[in-house]
Amino acid sequence: MTISVEKCCILNIGNPSSLSLGFKWHIDAQCLPVVRSCRDLGVVIYCDLSPSEHISTIVSRAHYRANVILRCFVTRNRNLLLKAFNVYVRPILEYNSIVWAPTSLQDIRRIEKVQRRFSKRLPGLAKLSYRERLQCLNTISLEHRRLILDLVMCYKIVFGIVTLQCESLFKCNTSRTRGHPYRLYKTHCGNCSTASFFGNRVINVWNGLTPEVDFSSLNKFKTSLASVDFSKFLRCSDK
Repeated sequence: MTISVEKCCILNIGNPSSLSLGFKWHIDAQCLPVVRSCRDLGVVIYCDLSPSEHISTIVSRAHYRANVILRCFVTRNRNLLLKAFNVYVRPILEYNSIVWAPTSLQDIRRIEKVQRRFSKRLPGLAKLSYRERLQCLNTISLEHRRLILDLVMCYKIVFGIVTLQCESLFKCNTSRTRGHPYRLYKTHCGNCSTASFFGNRVINVWNGLTPEVDFSSLNKFKTSLASVDFSKFLRCSDK
């Protein structure tokens, strides 16, 4: 296959002010443009690795699609409308979230606002708090769901279900006797971007799992997570 030069660009990762952007790269005598962000496998990568630009993109799409559902569906059945939201909107907000999951409160709230607004417009729920609406709909917040997705991926890596070597991301912590036997060692992070990476942000939650969580199989692990209280790890209020 030939290279599509018009789709190629140069993305320098790091602080733009400290990067040397004067050097020019060429393919077939065509100069490649230097960009501050680009899309890779559906995720917008910014030069400072902040997920904010990607979040702006998906939140805009999700709000539009949620509004379309409420306008175009004739039924006012809450369960049917919620199923439509889960099928057509939620995947936009969760695709590859392990890569770009936000750690700033502003970005977390922007994503949560999509489900918060949609649930408030459902029949009979306008006067209820967000927490009460989630209980009526028998669902959880989007932040909670991203946390579950992180834990499931961590389980797959630790137990070798995916083709990622656990040693390249995690180091087992054998110095403590409390908690479950699969605790991980957390290294010091020099900056906020590194701290927000999956291999760092998931460790506190993973190590905080109670001994009652069943690690014997992936399905049992997922089921047992439903009974765990993650409130101390959730930053966005569901009130």
